[in-house]
Amino acid sequence: MPQGSNSGPQQKEPRKTVSGIVQVTRKGVGYLPWPLADGVVAVKGAPKEKEDIEIDTRDLGGALNGDEVEVELRGFIQPRAFRGQAAKPAHATGTVVRVISRVKTEFVATIKDGKALAADQKFYRPMTLTAPSEEGAKVIVKLVSFDGKTDPVGEVIEVIGKAGEHRTEMNAIVMEKGFRTDFPPEAEAEAEDYERRHLEIIASELPHRADHRGLVVMTIDPKDAKDFDDALSIQELPDGTYEVGIHIADASYYCAPGTAIDKEARKRGTSVYLVDATIPMLPHQISGGVASLKADEDRLAFTAMFILDKNAKVVSRRFEKSVIRSKKRFTYEEAQEVLDKQEGPYLAELNMLFGLAKQMRSQRQAEGAIDFGDNEVRFELDPVTGVPLRVIRKVRIDTNWLIEEFMLLANREVAAHVFKLAADAPEKRYAFLYRIHDEPKADRISELQTFVRAIGYEFGREKKPINAKDIQNLLEQIKGKPEEHLIRTATLRSMAKAIYTTKNIGHFGLAFQYYTHFTSPIRRYPDMLVHRILSSHHGGEKISREEYEGLEMSCILASEQEAKAVDAERESIRYKQVEFMIPKIGQIFDGVISGVTDWGLYVEEKESAAEGLVRVRSIGDDFYNYSQKEYSLVGERSKQKYTLGNPVRVKLVNADLATRTLDFELVRA
Repeated sequence: MPQGSNSGPQQKEPRKTVSGIVQVTRKGVGYLPWPLADGVVAVKGAPKEKEDIEIDTRDLGGALNGDEVEVELRGFIQPRAFRGQAAKPAHATGTVVRVISRVKTEFVATIKDGKALAADQKFYRPMTLTAPSEEGAKVIVKLVSFDGKTDPVGEVIEVIGKAGEHRTEMNAIVMEKGFRTDFPPEAEAEAEDYERRHLEIIASELPHRADHRGLVVMTIDPKDAKDFDDALSIQELPDGTYEVGIHIADASYYCAPGTAIDKEARKRGTSVYLVDATIPMLPHQISGGVASLKADEDRLAFTAMFILDKNAKVVSRRFEKSVIRSKKRFTYEEAQEVLDKQEGPYLAELNMLFGLAKQMRSQRQAEGAIDFGDNEVRFELDPVTGVPLRVIRKVRIDTNWLIEEFMLLANREVAAHVFKLAADAPEKRYAFLYRIHDEPKADRISELQTFVRAIGYEFGREKKPINAKDIQNLLEQIKGKPEEHLIRTATLRSMAKAIYTTKNIGHFGLAFQYYTHFTSPIRRYPDMLVHRILSSHHGGEKISREEYEGLEMSCILASEQEAKAVDAERESIRYKQVEFMIPKIGQIFDGVISGVTDWGLYVEEKESAAEGLVRVRSIGDDFYNYSQKEYSLVGERSKQKYTLGNPVRVKLVNADLATRTLDFELVRA
């Protein structure tokens, strides 16, 4: 056939496809980040600055939030400018042609009208069930099939309980994040065996460990603590220095590599803390039993022993496996009362600890450590129904940060110790697990500067990069102000996230060059790994090559599980806040504007810290435009301005437990 002939079948232009992780909104619209590879971006009509690829619900092909997908590009659209606002950049549209892999296949759902409605609000279609299930039940459903053309099909694999009941809802929250509320039978059997043989274990270990049972050891923990990871001892030495023992539960003894307990602990990565319960990382026989540093009972520990001078500087340190016996279990409030009244048990020891802690805290602040404070709430629940009766703002007292300072000391010194081992013997393998916190990104800090200046605060020096001292100064300026929590939260969100890794870059927020997690092995798997590695460096059982080689992956998994646990805790708090507000529909509250968007104002209610939405259409007396630079909604005619941080009065008009949302309306004076 002559070259250039038009005869024969026409060759179609290859489809332009890209792959990646799709993010799906609650409305069922998908977005795929534009790939960085140049080979897939040479598409006709593509703008230089590319927004995420938008995928309509009907074009998702059954893809769900977080799935890995292959998307065919369809074209580019330019959104129209609205009421004088700048037009958004052009963005691509696409169609999912293949779901490569699903991020998850099991979902918590509620049975309603014979179908399963997923708790995940980004699961945008109801599920048809392979077999009927009880109406109103909260269940776990395994996704059987979903191609996007018809409703997804699911199979009920577990019934959690009746929707709306306290324990059911709390368990559903953690199960939705992928955590189990029970333990495999093999792990339970191992834990029961340890519990049965505990006295025998102590006796067999004692000859090989430092015996610290003669020291005055005490624990100081929350009133409702169920497990005790850490204990302190202190004594003044003849030369005026102090010997401080930081005794940490030797949970790694009960969680040997390869055991069922270890496999489950690694999978969980952390304990999960709900408003009224803990979903532990280790079986209760260990977490609340043989590993927990209970008063008047012998326990295995890993001790960090320090000699501190009168200025709280470390003179020497050593790390050793030990046996301890706590003499006293203090709550934070009990220890605080002894300090305040200057009378009570172990007053001398508490005074010494408090004096050293004050100096360590001052030193950290001088070196640039940032104290973000907190805005935590706790609930007083009905003992039968679990319905919240009161919401109480938590208040940090001196004994809170007393314990914090000594835990920071141990974590820092363990990390510095292993780092030095590696530096002194580079020919040896000293892989380690660090807790790092990177410096904040410049664009996030720039956004924060704009935000706080819009509220009326100066932040940083002109044309100079922001440092930790600038953040300290900002947080000092806002102390006691109505907008304090708002700015603290915004500042915290501008920071990088702290993660686990084998590559040390230091901890920006704490102003530490070296940092790890050593002090909470009952509730965090990374601490368990740190114990094993530290023990191997001190003549204990050596870490296997496989464990060393898998350490970075262990860090990644632990960081991911930590984020899920934090989400679960926040969800449980949000659920109880909404439940607390339901009987108060129609009432008027004081609040502060905590967020501004083009669809409305988010307002945090003063008493419960619950956040709700004032929809822009409900304001009603004007047309309000969103001013992003001013973090405000501005009336087009009246110029009335509602700005982030403004105090407002609101009326509660709706509270929805299913979506954990509140709706407010503004109340004008």
